Amino acid sequence: MPAGAVAAHASTLVVMPAPSPVELMAFWFAGSREGAADVQIAAAQFDRATQRWSEAKYVVNRHEMGAQLGHGIRRLGNPVAWLDSQNKIHLFVVATGWGGWSAGRILHLRQTGDAQDVSMLKFEPARVMPLSWLWNTSFLVRSAPLPLADGGMVLPAYFELGMKYAVNLRFDADGHFKGMVRISPRRHLLQPTLLMKSESNWLALMRDNRGGGNVAVAETRNGGQDWVDVPDLPLLNHDTSAVGISLAPNQMLLAHNSSPHARNVLDLNSSQDGRVWPLVETIASGGEGSEYSYPALAWVDGSLWLSYTDQRRRIAWQQYRFGTAQDNRAEVAADKARQ
Repeated sequence: MPAGAVAAHASTLVVMPAPSPVELMAFWFAGSREGAADVQIAAAQFDRATQRWSEAKYVVNRHEMGAQLGHGIRRLGNPVAWLDSQNKIHLFVVATGWGGWSAGRILHLRQTGDAQDVSMLKFEPARVMPLSWLWNTSFLVRSAPLPLADGGMVLPAYFELGMKYAVNLRFDADGHFKGMVRISPRRHLLQPTLLMKSESNWLALMRDNRGGGNVAVAETRNGGQDWVDVPDLPLLNHDTSAVGISLAPNQMLLAHNSSPHARNVLDLNSSQDGRVWPLVETIASGGEGSEYSYPALAWVDGSLWLSYTDQRRRIAWQQYRFGTAQDNRAEVAADKARQ
């Protein structure tokens, strides 16, 4: 945690290219509490040589970003990171003016400082994402982008003011915005995570805002141009963020909260077809009032890396070493760690 921070939430992971001394970067928001005026976006790096995390530093400040944009920012949250074709980091961050998260807008930030040294890492605003006529209000991000064969990506996002609905935002290899498509006509789904079954066949797994429900699903067979709703997964997910990753054809993983009315159990499940999801491992669990939530996943050199919010006080992480890419039992080695 950065010095003085006592609350943390909503981490994201981005894999750095092999020549870099940095293997992995984590971003999250931290401060005195969620939504507080002192919240900033924090970052830490995992060093390839030492196999240790760097000291956490703040890399995005709302006052500095507001001055560059020309208008005030009251809150920051939910960073999502992506590496473009030039190996530059893009951050998509939720920022609010008056109002809560439902009045959020998505800031697109680009790296300016040195990504090999977190103390030198800086970002500048590219734009507020132009997503609605109402001052681009109430669009938010949470889950990692889906990389495309052409070097571009699709960023999952969602609308939250009154009704809730999921969208995907397409970007080219240099990070230029190309358009938005709504994922589902349902009005109670948010925080989509995208899984690629093939180049054109994807799944969107979504949070059901009604509470007490399962993971909701939509499917596209033409690369995100059109979507249809399909039956919910047989996995509990009590109104919270679930995050997935596709490792290879017919190998998908999902981290989600499996308790019917809380966030005190965080599970990792696997699937070959996107419908059947056997349990791989319980990542974290605790008693009543405990919280392990908002996971992030990344695949690095044959290992699955996972970060998540631990009690809203810190970001925890674990590393899983797979026996083979096809081993859906995911034999977990003893090498786990927590930050």
